[in-house]
Amino acid sequence: MILFAAGLCFWAGLAGLLPTLPLFISTLGGSGQQIGIVMASFAAGLLVARPTLSRLADDRGRKFVMVIGLSAVAIAPFGYLLVQLLPHLTVPLAFGQRTLTVDLSILSLMLIRAFHGLSIAAFVVAYSALVIDLAPVDRRGELIGYMTLVNPIGMALGPALGGFLYEASGFVTAFLVMGILGIVGLLLVSQLDEPPRPSFDSPYPSAKPSEVFWGLLWTGRIRTPALVLLLVGLAFGTLSTFVPLYVQETGLALNVGLIYAASAMASFSSRLVVGRASDRYGRGRFITASLAIYSLAMGLFWLADSAPAFLLAGLVQGFAAGTLIPMIAALMGDRSNPTDRGRTFGLAMVGFDVGIALAGPVFGTIADGIGYRGIFGLAGVMTLVGMLIFITTSSKDLRHSLQFSLAHGRDVYAVDLASVVQDPL
Repeated sequence: MILFAAGLCFWAGLAGLLPTLPLFISTLGGSGQQIGIVMASFAAGLLVARPTLSRLADDRGRKFVMVIGLSAVAIAPFGYLLVQLLPHLTVPLAFGQRTLTVDLSILSLMLIRAFHGLSIAAFVVAYSALVIDLAPVDRRGELIGYMTLVNPIGMALGPALGGFLYEASGFVTAFLVMGILGIVGLLLVSQLDEPPRPSFDSPYPSAKPSEVFWGLLWTGRIRTPALVLLLVGLAFGTLSTFVPLYVQETGLALNVGLIYAASAMASFSSRLVVGRASDRYGRGRFITASLAIYSLAMGLFWLADSAPAFLLAGLVQGFAAGTLIPMIAALMGDRSNPTDRGRTFGLAMVGFDVGIALAGPVFGTIADGIGYRGIFGLAGVMTLVGMLIFITTSSKDLRHSLQFSLAHGRDVYAVDLASVVQDPL
C-alpha cells in the first residue's frame, strides 16, 4: 500500500505539469522549436542518467533509487518558477550548421527539465524492479498490471489537477502543488522496508554484473523491445509535448488536462484485465495489438477537429499505452533475474527515452513548417513501423517471432523457462 501510494504521488506530481509547462515556456517567449527543445531536455537528462541509476537499482537497492526519483519530482517545479526571476539575456546556440538564439530563461529551463528527467530514470526502473521481485512468476503479468495502475491514476489526477489549478490561480499554485506531491512521495518511500534479493546465476553470460552496460542493449532479448519503445517514444513525446499547442492551434475551448485524463482512464481499464490474460496467453500478442491500437490513436489525433474527437483519441491512446508498457515490463521481467533486473528493464526503456528526446526538437521543427496536425500523422507511421518490427524480430528468428507475436508461442528468451535458449548477439 505504501509503495502504491508513493507511485501515485510520483505520477501525479510529474504529469500535473503536462498541460501547463508548454504554456509556461510560451509565456517566457519560447517558440515552437524552443518549447520542443526544452521539453525534450527531460528525455536527455533521463537518457544520460539511465545507465547509472539502473545499475544502482541492482547494486544499492530499489528504495535508494526511488528516493532519487521522487527528489527530482519535488525540486523541479520550484526551479521552473525561479526562472521567471532571471533576466532575458540572449545566447546563441550552435546545432551543426544552424544557430539558434535563445535567452537565459530558456537555457535555464532546459537544465531544470534535464534534471527533472532523473525522476523517471530512477523511479520507474526501481519501482518496476521491486514489483517484479515481489510478484510470483505465474502471476507476474497480473500483479504488474495492478501495481502499474499508479500510472493511469496519477496521469488522470495530475493533469486534471494541474489544469484546474492553472485556470483558477495561475502557474505558481499549479507548480507548487506538484512539488508538494513529490515531497509526500518521499515521506512514503522512507517508510518502505525493501526485502533482501536472493542471489541468482543468470543463464545469459552477458548478464554478469561486470559486463559493459551498453553491450547488453544489442542482445536479442533486449534489442527489439528497445527499438519498439524508441518508435513509441516518438509518438508519446509528440503527445506529451504538442497536444496543448495543437488544441490551441485549432482554436478549441478545451481543457487539455481532460485529454490526458481520458487517456489515463482508458489505460486504467486495460491494465485491470490485460496483465492477467498475458500470464495465460503470453505477452507477444498483446504487445502486437497495443502497437496497432497506438497507430490508430495517432491517426485519430491527426483527424481530430473537435473536443469529442480529441477525447476519443486520448481514450484510444490510453488503452494502447496501458497495454503496451505493462507488457514490456512483464516481458523484461521474464527475461531477467533479480541481480540484473534493473539493468535489463533500464536498457529496454532507453529506446523510449531516445524517442521522447528526439520527438521534441525533430517534430517541433517540422511543426513550424506543417503545423501540429501533421506531426501526429507522422507519429502514427512510427508506431506502425514498430508493430512490424516486433512481429518479425521479437524472437530468435522469423518463425519464432511470428509465433510469439501473433499466436501463443513461447518466449525463448525467458529466464524462468526450464529450457533457456542462449541469446544470439
